[in-house]
Amino acid sequence: MSNLPLTAAGRAVLEDELKQRIRVERPRLVQRIQEAIADDSNLAENSEYQAAKAEQEINEAHIVELEDKLARADVIDVSKLFGDTIKFGATVTLIEENTGEKKVWQIVGEPEADVKKGKISVTSPIARALIGKTKGASVEVEAPGGAKVYKSSEWGGLEDRLTDSSQLVPSHVRKPASSV
Repeated sequence: MSNLPLTAAGRAVLEDELKQRIRVERPRLVQRIQEAIADDSNLAENSEYQAAKAEQEINEAHIVELEDKLARADVIDVSKLFGDTIKFGATVTLIEENTGEKKVWQIVGEPEADVKKGKISVTSPIARALIGKTKGASVEVEAPGGAKVYKSSEWGGLEDRLTDSSQLVPSHVRKPASSV
């Protein structure tokens, strides 16, 4: 059983979906099955019953899958990542060298990847090429249409969002500044 890297937000999304499937979908499907049985007790020919049972099986399979992902989740706190190299959780701005097209991607765990939202899986070819590189580095990525070369023009780590390094320490741990 391998670990599954996730951001805290990605874990929360999986937990919410699991709760929805257990607390809402499961009882709804049980009710639907009971109503189908009440309408026609000949289950072999009861199409509503067959459809509800099929939907219930799909829901139960999703529940098992979500529980497995959450059991293997390795939540990485991206707010504690530092350094000059691109790593999991980083938001990277790439410029395709041939077209000049600019794209912004955040490197996330597989379950939370969503290209439409600018989130790519840590196992994707682009992310694998970027991890460990520094700002300004060029990377070559094998794409279905052929190799593409990207230049990382900037990337967001925590240090880019902070103006005062004392913010790196939680407020309840910080010592008050001495007044002179």
